[in-house]
Amino acid sequence: MSLIAQNLEVVKKRIIEAAQRTGRDPAQVRLVAVSKTVDADRVRQAVAAGHRLFGENYVQEARAKMAALGPGLTWHLVGSLQTKKAGAAVELFDLIHAVDRLKLARALDQAAARAGKVQEVLIQVNLAGEETKSGVAPGEAPELLRELARLPHLKVAGLMTMPPWLPPEEVRPYFRALRELRDRLRLELGLPLAELSMGMSGDYEVAVEEGATLVRVGTAIFGERPGA
Repeated sequence: MSLIAQNLEVVKKRIIEAAQRTGRDPAQVRLVAVSKTVDADRVRQAVAAGHRLFGENYVQEARAKMAALGPGLTWHLVGSLQTKKAGAAVELFDLIHAVDRLKLARALDQAAARAGKVQEVLIQVNLAGEETKSGVAPGEAPELLRELARLPHLKVAGLMTMPPWLPPEEVRPYFRALRELRDRLRLELGLPLAELSMGMSGDYEVAVEEGATLVRVGTAIFGERPGA
């Protein structure tokens, strides 16, 4: 068994245990193996271990990797997206995690219309108000969600966040706040908003305990990236 396969086994086991600690069904949580800057051969080891869901940050890198790895995999865009690359993102990705402005949403809607599909997206929320991170302020999320719900070729599947770099227990309140915001928006707008994308290599267990349905884990699977 490769080291990547071993790492996947450990991460998946910890996800199951975190879900069970709070009485959740582990099947409610999906692991997005974040493969940005990871070469196709190493991603192939994860595929050989049975994993099928991967996350990429950059359109061009993702396109090359998808071509190398072939069909049968699911790909999410987990990084920020420039409006001018909306068409390529719609072409390549099943779910786009980081929609944070109406201009981008409209570009995605138009691209999805041309492609004849309904593009699933998440709204990124900047809970800590960090200037270095993208995301809509929590107080602005309801209006953005209302606007996106009017776009016929987009489906808002839920919310996403990237909290401050803090120890896991100090990050917990941000995960809880995203869940509570999602729950309020469900009541206000009557939308399912099933997905909560939150938690990375250092804190995904806490995120699962707080309701994550998608955890974005890279380093704990593939190891430290060059320059990290």
